[in-house]
Amino acid sequence: MKGPSSHTALPASLGSTLRGVAGLAALVVVVLGVLYAGAGEPGRVDRWLVRPTADSVRPPWRTVALALDFLGEPAGAALLLVAVASGCLLFRRPRSAVLVVAGAGLTVGAATLLKSLVGRTIHGADNLSYPSGHTAFATAVALAAALLAAGRLGLARTAGTALVLTAALVAGAAMGWAQVALGAHYPTDALGGWCTALTVVPATAWLIDRTADRAAKRSAKRSAGGSAVPPDGPVAAPPADAGRRERH
Repeated sequence: MKGPSSHTALPASLGSTLRGVAGLAALVVVVLGVLYAGAGEPGRVDRWLVRPTADSVRPPWRTVALALDFLGEPAGAALLLVAVASGCLLFRRPRSAVLVVAGAGLTVGAATLLKSLVGRTIHGADNLSYPSGHTAFATAVALAAALLAAGRLGLARTAGTALVLTAALVAGAAMGWAQVALGAHYPTDALGGWCTALTVVPATAWLIDRTADRAAKRSAKRSAGGSAVPPDGPVAAPPADAGRRERH
């Protein structure tokens, strides 16, 4: 019987599908990065969607945008990670808890590295914008939580994929909207952040499962080696009165 630690971070039914999604998302990240490398102005798509260099919302929607933005700031992000990871542990899914923290951390790290490589700016040369780290973070957390839900519910590939991608889309769209509305990012920055999370999180989940499975196998081998018995079975101790019977 499998114990709680055997539950995977990446459900087997979704593995092949999400690998394909991750590959496509990585391609989008690269293409957008090449198109907007070194740029300091909104592109054609950005202008068509919204003028992103000025606040485009007013209260009460501005308050909503600020609240969403807070979840991507250090304090808000820490609170969100603790809440979601605690939920994973409550459901006895340690691998999912690791995925929440590691997936979000690696996703933000990848977004930060890409910002330096691409060099796209907004509101001046000191504000690197592509891809949006806030959008990447929110999407990564939503992906990890949705993978937990899909695995716990035992969803098949179609239903599980729909759940995971819907969660990623809702979280990414909400945070992306907030970033554009507050003038912090271009719309294509938000798209790049969303695709960054879709690339990094499935790969992180696969790595967590692979590492945990190898560790479990090594532990099982050590346990089996320490409890080995002779081929003919355990040797029984002679009865206490064996000597007396022989003398008689």
